Amino acid sequence: MFKRYPLLTASIAFLALVAACANQEAPARKAVADAEAAYTAIHDDATRFAPDAASAMETSIGDLKAALAKKDYKAVLAAASGVTAQIGALRETVATKKAEYEAALAAAKDQWGAYAADLPKMVATIQSRVDMLKKSKRLPANVSREALANATSGLDSMKSTWTQASDAFAAGNALDAVKLAESVKSKGNEVLALLGMAPKS
Repeated sequence: MFKRYPLLTASIAFLALVAACANQEAPARKAVADAEAAYTAIHDDATRFAPDAASAMETSIGDLKAALAKKDYKAVLAAASGVTAQIGALRETVATKKAEYEAALAAAKDQWGAYAADLPKMVATIQSRVDMLKKSKRLPANVSREALANATSGLDSMKSTWTQASDAFAAGNALDAVKLAESVKSKGNEVLALLGMAPKS
């Protein structure tokens, strides 16, 4: 009779363990589901504005799901709070970066208005000067034949880049459009100098 006690004790311990696992299963599944739902809500913005952090987040959720698949509910519950905190931090990072992007985009759209008004005039001014010098039998003292050739090449580059900039803005890429427009302006000032003309501010 006494010999049965260890077996009984082991059985009770096993049943207690089974009960504990059963009690942990539902919270563990909920923790994983909540984490997935919270990340899904910010997934698109996260992959756009914080891709490295988003990748790390996906790894963390993957680890949670792997533990759940192994029925290691204790491990799931132990890691869940850290994953929740990670999602919260990612949400804040995304919000900050998104706000910065939207502010930069608004500024770019405003800047584009100025470029759209001024740069075509710059191109036209340079074109007129180049055409005049090409027709002239004698160049001004401050403009060499080499400078005129370089200015002509630079003008062609300006036209091509301005077309790219205009296409980018039309496609909704104001930030790229402004970068290209800045390149046009910079090249334009180089060309003006080659033609003996004052640069534009």
